[in-house]
Amino acid sequence: MPDDINGPQSASAIPVDLDLLRTPPPRERADAARNRAAILEAAAALFAEHGVESVSMDQIATAAGVGKGTLFRRFGDKSGLATALLDTRERALQEAILGGPPPLGPGAPAEDRLAAFLDAYVDYLLEHLDLIRMSETSTPGARYRIGAYRFWHRHVAILLPAKTPDPTYTAHALLAPLSAEHVTALLPELGPTRIREGVLHLAESTIGTPPR
Repeated sequence: MPDDINGPQSASAIPVDLDLLRTPPPRERADAARNRAAILEAAAALFAEHGVESVSMDQIATAAGVGKGTLFRRFGDKSGLATALLDTRERALQEAILGGPPPLGPGAPAEDRLAAFLDAYVDYLLEHLDLIRMSETSTPGARYRIGAYRFWHRHVAILLPAKTPDPTYTAHALLAPLSAEHVTALLPELGPTRIREGVLHLAESTIGTPPR
């Protein structure tokens, strides 16, 4: 897939490769689906009550009523569980980008869509910060191998102005301050409002047009 797409692209056009990058819903047998649902429900409840770091895989298996082998085969570790728990949230944001109302969805100028995406992503990130952090830091560079990150990156690169010398790099640079590890470290000092405003101001200085 080429990585040198420059903008501005038509705000009403949906690139085929972006559509292909969205997170597909899982396909599985009925018994596997039941086990998956039980595990994710148990994990979500335990994470909400005790925090992601404090919950063990043994606790999750017990609460879900499944064997530890089933849990580990299905999800591998807590980062795999975090990724699975985020799946529905990611797909909702992806669908809004691909076909929702503007400015997040098609039909608005590229600079407005970029600002709307960054604003929506901050909401998503702050709501699920611990889970996203676990999924992004499970191994070195894990963040950049996650399918959802490739979607966010491609979307930002497509919305950048034609004058952008290297939209692939610039999209990574705009998303870098939104890594969960970075936001976790800065949140106690800056708070959510300054983090949101900082990201939007960075986009403004990058594209040269005040986001609306």
